Amino acid sequence: MLLDRTSGRYSDQNWLRSFMFTLYGTSVLVVSYFPLFYSHLGFSSSQVGYLYSLGPLISILSNLFWSMVSDRLGTIKKILVILLAGQLVTSLLLARATDFSSVMLILSFFYFFYYPVFPLADTMAIKIAQRHGRNFIAIRVFGSLGYAFFALTVGYILRALGSSWSMAVCIVIIITALILTFWLKDVKRTTEDIPNKEESLDTSVKGNGLKQILLQKEVLWFFGCVFVLALGHRMNEAFLTISLKQLGAGEEVIGWALLASALSEIPIFFLLSKYGDKFKELPLLAFASLMYALRFYLMSVAHHPDSIIAIQAMHSVSFGVYYVTAVRYITRIIPDHLRATGLAIFTVVWSSVAGLLSGTFGGLIFEEAGRSTFYMVAVFFSLVAFIGFLGKYLFDSNIDPVRYFKNKRKPFDKSSL
Repeated sequence: MLLDRTSGRYSDQNWLRSFMFTLYGTSVLVVSYFPLFYSHLGFSSSQVGYLYSLGPLISILSNLFWSMVSDRLGTIKKILVILLAGQLVTSLLLARATDFSSVMLILSFFYFFYYPVFPLADTMAIKIAQRHGRNFIAIRVFGSLGYAFFALTVGYILRALGSSWSMAVCIVIIITALILTFWLKDVKRTTEDIPNKEESLDTSVKGNGLKQILLQKEVLWFFGCVFVLALGHRMNEAFLTISLKQLGAGEEVIGWALLASALSEIPIFFLLSKYGDKFKELPLLAFASLMYALRFYLMSVAHHPDSIIAIQAMHSVSFGVYYVTAVRYITRIIPDHLRATGLAIFTVVWSSVAGLLSGTFGGLIFEEAGRSTFYMVAVFFSLVAFIGFLGKYLFDSNIDPVRYFKNKRKPFDKSSL
């Protein structure tokens, strides 16, 4: 009887873990295997590039729209069902489309339903973890496990069946995720989520939702640093496979590089979920930015594909530390009843806007100046973010930067964090 009660008590976490595991399978296909499907249709490289650029552009609108709808209605589960149903319908249409104009139109609708799922799933993970008094990473890490699993298995499946089966595999994963949503326990607004009279008066003056969030100086500074860091991250993400191809890597090496980054972040997620609260967010974000700078510098001087696979393992101390800490920071500085909107803005800054700029200008730098200069530009962006996060921490703590770095030469004192 006790076992049944315990199982029932935590069943919402287990179903959400299964959902996150499955959901990130679609991410593997959209990021890595959709281009192969478009190539199978006979599209040129420039046409594939146009289709790829649709994602960040559409997500700017779709993330904010669906998150604000979720906040307004006070439900996440129902929005997830709508989004996955939209993905299913549009992917079925994509499987039948063959000409470029049709694919471009249908893919625009697919992205409209695809991108908002991830910040909403993160919001649900945060709320359910809070309900059980646990860190949300204990749930979110299953997304990383799912990405690693599908990165490996989907590659073998498509190698056996051919890239023309990419959309069919995507449809199967979407259907599985949609079925799992019916076992998810919705997270709705509670009395703690509803702003009190004083907050409501303040909201009426400043505006609602998006405006209320962006009027906070601390939030604007944070998103500014995130944007600069994201430029380097997205540059690497967009041109990693091209860099590997230039060094003579085969498809299997590219797969192992993606797998290395996905697996490396998992132990960091677990460590930070257990011990991360012992450290303040801004110093951790500054550390992650510095690790990004080191990672991109090593990429600029790498001359062998195996070296890049090893460098990809630094995804743990760069993105792994950054992501967990950034989400934790957002949950602290943004009111709970605006959590979904806040995470959507974070996704827009980290993925959409940065993806558009890094893809456009990063491509020009890569083509005109070469791989080494390209990654040194990414190093510069990472160092700017490092200065931004650390400077904000020193300013908030009223610490003299000169004295702070002098003290760093002395034995390490945990109380300084």
